[in-house]
Amino acid sequence: MFISRQLRKDNIAEYLLYMWQVEDIIRAYDCSLTALRRDYISQFDYNEEKKEELTDWYGDLIRMVNQEGCRERGHLQINKVVMMQLIELHGQLLESSKFPFYTSEYYKVLPFIVELRNRRTQSDDGHSDTKENDENEIETCFNALYGTMMLRLQKKEISQNTLHAIKEITTFIGMLSDYYKKDREEGLEFDT
Repeated sequence: MFISRQLRKDNIAEYLLYMWQVEDIIRAYDCSLTALRRDYISQFDYNEEKKEELTDWYGDLIRMVNQEGCRERGHLQINKVVMMQLIELHGQLLESSKFPFYTSEYYKVLPFIVELRNRRTQSDDGHSDTKENDENEIETCFNALYGTMMLRLQKKEISQNTLHAIKEITTFIGMLSDYYKKDREEGLEFDT
């Protein structure tokens, strides 16, 4: 909760990845606030008041997970809204001639996005899974970043090609995140 507040202000991409991890933590504890409090929240070096705040926050998120049917997989509506805002901003940045560096970075990353989507959409029998084809390019980038983050946490090996792609995607999503912050604080001017 305390981390998410700061990340939401400073870096929306890191915030979203953090919130996805929170969703997975909730699932790992089978949406049990009692287990989460006992085995997870208790480990934090916070005073009792902060631990109670954190417990309340997780309790609210668990309620949302249950109400929104995300116990097994998927993302909370609050996180989907952030993703939609990023997707919308991405489209505005690409359509405007005022952001050539962003457009250039996008085209630099596009081959990686296409490759990632092709990997994800091919099922074992080689046929395309049409549901996955609906995934937006920004979602593909976030899924790649989150997947790599999980591999690192599990101390699994990551190929050099994947690391190179993730480095480029990180730069691109970092730009999008910076523009998001600037748009929220100052407002961006797009072509009319």
